Amino acid sequence: MHSILQKQRDAFRAQVNPSFEVRDQRLAQLMKLIMDNADEIAATISEDFGHRSTVETRLADIAALITEIKHTRSHLRKWMGIGRRPVALQFKPAHNEIRYMPKGVVGIISPWNYPFQLAISPLIAALSAGNRAMIKPSELTPRTSDLTKQLLGKIFDEDLVAVITGDASVAQEFSTLNFDHMLFTGSTRVGRYVMEAAAKNLTPVTLELGGKSPTVIDHDYSLKTAAERILSGKLLNSGQTCIAPDYVLTPRDKVEATADELMQTCRRFYPGIHENDDYTAIISEQHFARLKGLLDDARKKGANIIEIYPDEAETSSNLRKMPPKLVTNVTPDMTIMSEEIFGPLLPLVPYDSIDDAIDFIGERPHPLALYVFSDNKIVVERMSNEILAGGMAVNDTIMHIAQNDLPFGGVGDSGIGAYHGHDGFLTFSHAKAVFRQSKINGRKMLFPPYGKTIERILGFMS
Repeated sequence: MHSILQKQRDAFRAQVNPSFEVRDQRLAQLMKLIMDNADEIAATISEDFGHRSTVETRLADIAALITEIKHTRSHLRKWMGIGRRPVALQFKPAHNEIRYMPKGVVGIISPWNYPFQLAISPLIAALSAGNRAMIKPSELTPRTSDLTKQLLGKIFDEDLVAVITGDASVAQEFSTLNFDHMLFTGSTRVGRYVMEAAAKNLTPVTLELGGKSPTVIDHDYSLKTAAERILSGKLLNSGQTCIAPDYVLTPRDKVEATADELMQTCRRFYPGIHENDDYTAIISEQHFARLKGLLDDARKKGANIIEIYPDEAETSSNLRKMPPKLVTNVTPDMTIMSEEIFGPLLPLVPYDSIDDAIDFIGERPHPLALYVFSDNKIVVERMSNEILAGGMAVNDTIMHIAQNDLPFGGVGDSGIGAYHGHDGFLTFSHAKAVFRQSKINGRKMLFPPYGKTIERILGFMS
């Protein structure tokens, strides 16, 4: 790893600021690679999961990347342009400008839940900004990690893009490398260690973490519409998505109606679970056991577990397809209400007023995503203005992440910094301030020895 880092540093010094044409060519090569190998990528990810819906992979790991590359290529020349800034009257006729420079070598630590997309999306941003990159993908999806290394090695030399595979100890050492910027996607717990390791090198970090993303259903909103859009986001990748709806705040007098609508919608979306190719397995036996532990803890503390598929409720851990379940009568002391669920379990939390819902969310760590289902402009405006969250979608779930002109990132426990589209270009660029002095200027008036002239200037400036 250290020798590869040095090799990339040397290559960066030889080409500090690649032209638009060079960057665009790299992105074009990457796009063709993804398109040409889409079937193999989908099959390999499915092998790592035990079963992963091919349609979900094509949507989230393939189509999303192609769209992002196309968007980046169409705007990159403009993003690279010199930015003009105003000059204060006392400094005219000088000029101010901003030049966006690559930072150098970027380190990317990617997770297992979208193992290809979350390795390549930061790479798109890094390459668009003119950087070189080293990627450490997750050890929980080893086949996808090996394929990512093999594919990128076909089009990029190691001094431009390198993939480092290995277990958690390799990832730990990777985080200690002296990168010019590091992006980590994963849990809040691990994110703390990554930030601590980066701090020793003063490496700037972008942390894409998770947390409990709440969903609020307003009193008069259609439960059928809400249920469809909540479950389409919740059950994508079987709930193993950092921005999946984590729990639902629903009016107290509509808890039962909300549960009924969610159950009916779920059965319509997925008539069965175990033999359903559209439904994705839990990534590992460890994570399967963790989800069962959340249910056991909630049940012991008085929660009601609603089995949407009672005939398939007892899922074998070898199959690792956990049927969706609703959880009611939840209390704050239950682990399911304090830890990110990251699976197909959905607690329903009653509320009496919008004030109560806002307070409930505000008393907890800032979420990565907030979902609000309401046709009431006042309610939407209050949720938008009074709840701090990484991102927000109104009358839908997860769709905000697909918007290439919106930044994606968290706040507080859910992350630091953002990327995607122009925001990704900015994250991996240094905005270098440039002041251009004019031939005709009053600079000599500021030279020592100081006298009455400088006093008059200071009076004018203040």
